[in-house]
Amino acid sequence: MQGVNADSHRVTSYAARTGRLAVPAGVLAAVAGAFAYVAAVDPNEPGHYPVCPLLRLTGLYCPGCGGLRSAHAFVHGDFLTALQANAPAVLGYLGFAVLWTVWVVRAARGRPLRLDLRPVHLWVVGASLLVFTVVRNLPFGGWLHP
Repeated sequence: MQGVNADSHRVTSYAARTGRLAVPAGVLAAVAGAFAYVAAVDPNEPGHYPVCPLLRLTGLYCPGCGGLRSAHAFVHGDFLTALQANAPAVLGYLGFAVLWTVWVVRAARGRPLRLDLRPVHLWVVGASLLVFTVVRNLPFGGWLHP
């Protein structure tokens, strides 16, 4: 009887762990699907993706301009081109990979993912994106154009 109890506990533990990993796996599948699409459909070819509305209306590059080109280059292993197209996007890809890995490890151990983001962290990210946007639209920031 004790052996049956141990097997039952193992099955329950396996099912619980699988359930805890379902959401991170779904998020990874969605992100991998998006990257696979951008890898297959080249954003450097006109007509595949919509033009940034801010760029179209004002001629100014937003912080996201070049993000698809960056993702395309990143997936193809051209990291310098990815950085040139949109450096903050590359930092975002790497940040996502680290955060997702921590999430999976914590979920497998039965612990929740806790992000302790304080307002100062959000302000730093926002200010960094603002500086990036301003610099890339100034004459000496042309090297940051996608």
